[in-house]
Amino acid sequence: MFQDTLIAAFFAGIVAIVVTMLVEKYGGAIGGILGTIPTTIVPASIGMYLASNIVDFRTSMAVVPSGMLINAIFLTNWKIIPTYFKVTKSKYTTLIIIIIISLFIWLLCSILALNLINVVTKKGLSSYGIALLGLFAVVILGMVFCWNIGPTPSSNNNVNKYALMSRGLMAAFAIGAAVWISDLGYPLIAGLASVFPAIFLTSMVTLWISQGPSVPMGAVGPMMLGGSSVALYSIIAMWSLPYYGIIIGSILAWVSSVLLCSLPSFYYINWRQKNNIY
Repeated sequence: MFQDTLIAAFFAGIVAIVVTMLVEKYGGAIGGILGTIPTTIVPASIGMYLASNIVDFRTSMAVVPSGMLINAIFLTNWKIIPTYFKVTKSKYTTLIIIIIISLFIWLLCSILALNLINVVTKKGLSSYGIALLGLFAVVILGMVFCWNIGPTPSSNNNVNKYALMSRGLMAAFAIGAAVWISDLGYPLIAGLASVFPAIFLTSMVTLWISQGPSVPMGAVGPMMLGGSSVALYSIIAMWSLPYYGIIIGSILAWVSSVLLCSLPSFYYINWRQKNNIY
């Protein structure tokens, strides 16, 4: 079990570093979609599947779409709050304010979501029903934020290696913790921990410091909408991993989520950019 946790954490850390580089190179629109293709959720789902029984595994996966919805709410802070501090605050002061507020809101929403899921589960709503509601909400919110998407510039400076390394370590810790919590027998918390916004947070912070506010702000909408592919991956994995095993099941869930969510999100964002006048 310890080995599974380490492998999942290591893979998640590598992916987290790559995501920042993608947003930096391709800009917020393309980079935001590429950066939210199901990646860290793959080792997380495999680790949780190996660490728990099928019922608990499906419970953990059912929470992921709700977690992505909370992450979308988390990202709204990075789009809205900077507009109130353009003149009176420095970019670093604004950055600290956003980090504190966004993490506080994430914590409150997570506690609320876990309580709501417990209530609706007792009333008979299935794991699939909970997951589908979360997926639907993520897609709607992402489409709304991408409707008037505005410019999504690429970067002019490189993210330094220390920022990239810290981002990888933070993501690795989050995924490793999720697998470990699953092994302890807390599937709801494990599912939520697997999508803790380590990648979103470190992406925003490192890009903000190296590029200024415009690059991370431009990536918010695409990251929201692209995150729906992670939600869909979890829904498909609830079925595919128990039936086809961790290799074929993961491949099936990944390919399906990319084709059904990531690609349509990419074309939707391109369409909105072409039809917007800045």
